[in-house]
Amino acid sequence: MIIQPLYQAAHFAPQVTRWLTEAFGGADYAGFYASIVQHSQQPGALPITFVASDQGQLCGTVGLWRCDLISRQDLWPWLAALYVDTPWRGQGLGESLQHHVMQYARKQGFSDLYLYSACKEYYERFGWRYIGDGLDTPDKPVHLYHQSL
Repeated sequence: MIIQPLYQAAHFAPQVTRWLTEAFGGADYAGFYASIVQHSQQPGALPITFVASDQGQLCGTVGLWRCDLISRQDLWPWLAALYVDTPWRGQGLGESLQHHVMQYARKQGFSDLYLYSACKEYYERFGWRYIGDGLDTPDKPVHLYHQSL
């Protein structure tokens, strides 16, 4: 298994865009995710997208974004858009992708990391601390998490 920045495996960009669109918003968000993926192609900049692959097959993706929840722009940076393809679920890849982003963020000088999720308790298994609720657009309640790096 290899986890690397998307800009080092740019041929995966169309598939990452499809996954994020389907998993996190549907067709109305296709342009948004295409923009995120496009802007992830610049080394050293945020947003950055990481991809996990095994023998040339894309297995999962995760991002480090400046902002992932418009109602909480006071918190940053964010672990965002964690997605593991169905055949790879339940094998620890989600945890590996989280750790990869944490290590990268720490190396970039960040001391805190945030995320939000509609799922409660998944991220708590990996040491994330629940810090309250927030609102995603248009009015969807979500759970906020923090991780000290």
